[in-house]
Amino acid sequence: MSNTAGLTAASRLKVVSAGLTDVGRKRNHNEDSFLIDDELQLYVVADGMGGHAGGGTASRIAVETIDKELRRAREGKDNPFLSVPNLQDSPIPEALRTAVEKACLAIYTAAQEDPRLSGMGTTVISLVVRDEHAFFAHVGDSRAYLIRGDLIQQISEDHSLVNEQIKAGMITPEEAKHSRYKNIITRSVGFEEEVQVDVMGLVSEPGDVFLLCSDGLANMLEDREIHEVVAQAQSFEDVPKRLVDFANERGGDDNITVIVVRVAP
Repeated sequence: MSNTAGLTAASRLKVVSAGLTDVGRKRNHNEDSFLIDDELQLYVVADGMGGHAGGGTASRIAVETIDKELRRAREGKDNPFLSVPNLQDSPIPEALRTAVEKACLAIYTAAQEDPRLSGMGTTVISLVVRDEHAFFAHVGDSRAYLIRGDLIQQISEDHSLVNEQIKAGMITPEEAKHSRYKNIITRSVGFEEEVQVDVMGLVSEPGDVFLLCSDGLANMLEDREIHEVVAQAQSFEDVPKRLVDFANERGGDDNITVIVVRVAP
């Protein structure tokens, strides 16, 4: 039996996904990258930084490395994608963490070898859906949301200066939206040789929608507005474009990237 046997046709058919990236209204190039790998049920959004060459390079290396590392893990003797009955015992969070750490090293190494790429880095928000579980690995201020029925909840915690200020009681969430420091992140992939990766998991329910996005979307729309677009869309495949258009109507201050993943009922 091959090591891919655990990735059954049934598990592949459990999700529907759609994604889109857009340069926005204010930038002249797009430093975001995203990955939709429906075979692995792996989804990644990366928002690069570090100038015209560096940011786009960092985000591209991130999504490519994460995909490559998880595919390599699936082919190995300790395949993390084989079914595990409970959330706590799944090896997928550690596999995701390792993949992001490998991406960090790959970006850092590329920057050391090319002075034009010096100082580049990227956010990463990644999702793996496996059986009835959803796993996330996260660095930076790109976000993951869970939309379940009438509720929307941010799953990831922003690694940003304003979020640190909110937690310390220095500013309110409302003040954070207008802070001059709102684009300063406190953790990124590739800026240094190593990075601390947050990983989390939850038990998903039929009908759940997971939304991954860069801050070009999150900074433009309220959570309830994101929920309304997802809930009211006539076609799930149209959701990313509707959200991108909404963010651009608000000003499109940054590159905008969004992936939506729905767990089939």
